[in-house]
Amino acid sequence: MLGLSGRPGPSEPSKPPQAKLRVPPEFFFGAAMTLKEAPGARAELGYGLESMEVSTEQPSPQSPHPRDHCIHDGDFVVLKREDVFKAVQVQRRKKVTFEKQWFYLDNAIGHSYGSTFEVSNGGSLQLKKKKEEPTSETKEAGTDNRNIVDDGKSQKLTQDDIKALKDKGIKGEEIVQQLIENSTTFRDKTEFAQDKYIKKKKKKYEAIITILKPSTRILSIMYYAREPGKINHMRYDTLAQMLTLGNIRAGNKMIVMETCSGLVLGAMMERMGGFGSIIQLYPGDGPVRAATACFGFPKSFLSAIYEFPLNKVNSLLNGTFSAEMLSSEAKDSTLVEESNGEHKEKQISEQANEDSMAEAPESNPEGQRTMEIVPGEPENKEPKEKGNKRDYIQERQRRQEEQRKRHLEAAALLAERNADGLIVASRFHPTPLLLSLLDFVAPSRPFVVYCQYKEPLLECYTKLRERGGVINLRLSETWLRNYQVLPDRSHPKLLMSGGGGFLLSGFTVVSDSLRADPSLKPWASTVDSHEAEEPAAKKQKCVGSDS
Repeated sequence: MLGLSGRPGPSEPSKPPQAKLRVPPEFFFGAAMTLKEAPGARAELGYGLESMEVSTEQPSPQSPHPRDHCIHDGDFVVLKREDVFKAVQVQRRKKVTFEKQWFYLDNAIGHSYGSTFEVSNGGSLQLKKKKEEPTSETKEAGTDNRNIVDDGKSQKLTQDDIKALKDKGIKGEEIVQQLIENSTTFRDKTEFAQDKYIKKKKKKYEAIITILKPSTRILSIMYYAREPGKINHMRYDTLAQMLTLGNIRAGNKMIVMETCSGLVLGAMMERMGGFGSIIQLYPGDGPVRAATACFGFPKSFLSAIYEFPLNKVNSLLNGTFSAEMLSSEAKDSTLVEESNGEHKEKQISEQANEDSMAEAPESNPEGQRTMEIVPGEPENKEPKEKGNKRDYIQERQRRQEEQRKRHLEAAALLAERNADGLIVASRFHPTPLLLSLLDFVAPSRPFVVYCQYKEPLLECYTKLRERGGVINLRLSETWLRNYQVLPDRSHPKLLMSGGGGFLLSGFTVVSDSLRADPSLKPWASTVDSHEAEEPAAKKQKCVGSDS
């Protein structure tokens, strides 16, 4: 029994000490969003969850890092330097360029995620150990900066001297220390100005890189900072609210329509943890999953992902969809590929003697490589090109057959019309998409629509109110501002994001118009059967007064 102060009451026996397990803040990405990490403090939005302590009964001895927390060859990782991120794949002897610095990731294999490395000469990484800074040391600093003149003469070291130090293999930390010692105005600066000077020089001369494990928060920050147009300018806090409002959890059957390079799909897969199913609707020839690949999900996660072309949704709603439609498209594309290959092959044979750099067929990169190696033997080249072309066509037909089966499985899942939620985040107008895809969602399920602008969502809001079948419609915009948290210097940052997009959310219900048409909602008969089984209300006798 717990008292008011949270301590055990007198009648409760004492329990043995329990071990505490720290849960990282990335686990609570939908509830709290970390802004910036500063020395000594952290600022957050949302519920302010930074870490949580979970009790376990049996303490375990310290063990080496498990496999999931170590870097391995072929893993996808995120490189971090200051506030800049880049997603790469770990491969041996592959040169990686990041922030005007090239290096190899061979030495990072086997270390745990979150390790910090320093780039040395030759592009090799060396593990950087954290040094404890002495707290008792008093810095010699001035009272103000009024007498400091920025005339470029305060630094005794020239660029040639700094270059000579780099050529000798001196580390960046030592170069920064020599810059401080050879500065005539460093001691006259205030303590804050000195810290700012040291931070600026470290950023320029110290090549320190941290390797992180990909997560939704890190990748969304990376895309929003580097290439916001590829994710429709969706900010990371907006993505977190989408996952929360859409009730993304393990075991759900979700429908997603997104053109954000697969970032929304990857966030849903991470939240569901490989349990449940996701049906992705895509425009064009195939889905774009560049950001999804950066997560590095195992193959078991990908088995629960289904894809379905967006141009076949109307036929699925009308009941005219069939497997022959997909098979006929596959045959037509194969015939077109064969005809294009023969036509290009003739053009290449005619121009082979004139130009050695003639383009090979797009569908035959191996043939191009063969032509460049042996340009003077056309009799030996022809059977190789035919064999490569035949193998390529067979491989393409096999992939098309697998894709057709996946499309049929996705169509069967959509035909059940009992999805647990709908997420729309595309560059297209949301109104026709949402009105069509809501028919596949079961009642009492959430839906979330993202758009960079407010006007399309206002039109979508009006159409949904006229159509009916939805409740709790809400059009919202999130406001985010970063804070600098430092001793005696905590304040909001001057630069902030102008906007992270708009969200339209709500819940589906059974409307009278949808209940009247059983072809639109197969679960309408189920609802009616439950209502028919409900007993009628008992009638009460009205006792009249005796006259």
